[in-house]
Amino acid sequence: MIPTERLKGIEAFVQAAQTGSFTAAAEKLNLTNSAIGKSVGRLEARLGRKLFERTTRRLVLTDAGAAFHAVCVRVLADLADAEAILAAGDTELAGRLRIDVPVAFGHMQVMPLILNLAQRFPKLKPEISFTDRFVDIIEDRIDIAVRISAPQAWPDALGSRYLGRERLIICAAPDFIERHGLPTSGDDISRYDSVIYGRSDGSTIPWQLVRQDGQVESRAMNGRILVGSAEAQLAAVRAGFGIAQLATWLAHDDLAAGRLVEVFPDMATDGLPLHLIWPRSRHLSAKVDAALAALSEGLRIR
Repeated sequence: MIPTERLKGIEAFVQAAQTGSFTAAAEKLNLTNSAIGKSVGRLEARLGRKLFERTTRRLVLTDAGAAFHAVCVRVLADLADAEAILAAGDTELAGRLRIDVPVAFGHMQVMPLILNLAQRFPKLKPEISFTDRFVDIIEDRIDIAVRISAPQAWPDALGSRYLGRERLIICAAPDFIERHGLPTSGDDISRYDSVIYGRSDGSTIPWQLVRQDGQVESRAMNGRILVGSAEAQLAAVRAGFGIAQLATWLAHDDLAAGRLVEVFPDMATDGLPLHLIWPRSRHLSAKVDAALAALSEGLRIR
């Protein structure tokens, strides 16, 4: 249990850090300038560290102050979450909900589901991060993460829910097909301009192609255009710069509208698995449980 005295001065310190002055912090908290200054001074004395560099114009956090501020912001936010949950009772979802999603999949598939959840529960406060890099779910205090990644054994500290595998198909714009014709075989595909997805280290994502014997092989493609964004890859294919292997969730709307066509359907194959991940160490609150249910239903690949 946290001793009560450890919480003293934290709110005054956070407000002073965010506003840049004791005067502004005092106005925010309805206290006197002197009270804020004394509160922060007692906090510095207890910690044995200087939290601010005081100038005539503005308060500036020291390195120790910046690190302490980041922790204090999280503590105050968690307290606000707890109060919101208790105030709302068991029948209403409230408080922050931190969700980490892949960039393109998050924009196109996850975001509409979260907005729908937020509309149903006005006191819910989703915080959504979009990234294709590794994120430490526990260290970064993520409530739920959506992962499209190679099969792996998740750590015991994480719960997971498998939602199926994406499907990979080869697509092109109609005008590209008019200009270059249709591939007639897997080997023929290599002769066509292609739009390739690449990583930040310069490596490329190989295509997964089905051979005549039914086996799947990984094939590196020598693309005309290399991009590090799935949405940019889609835009380049739509504009007629080449063929590409795309996940069906990415190409679905363009296929339905006729902006893209599937090329050589026999070459379609399964892609990466889709999972929901969450920390086991946190009791599933009503908001996390509800979000898992909504995402499971909305994202499940059938």
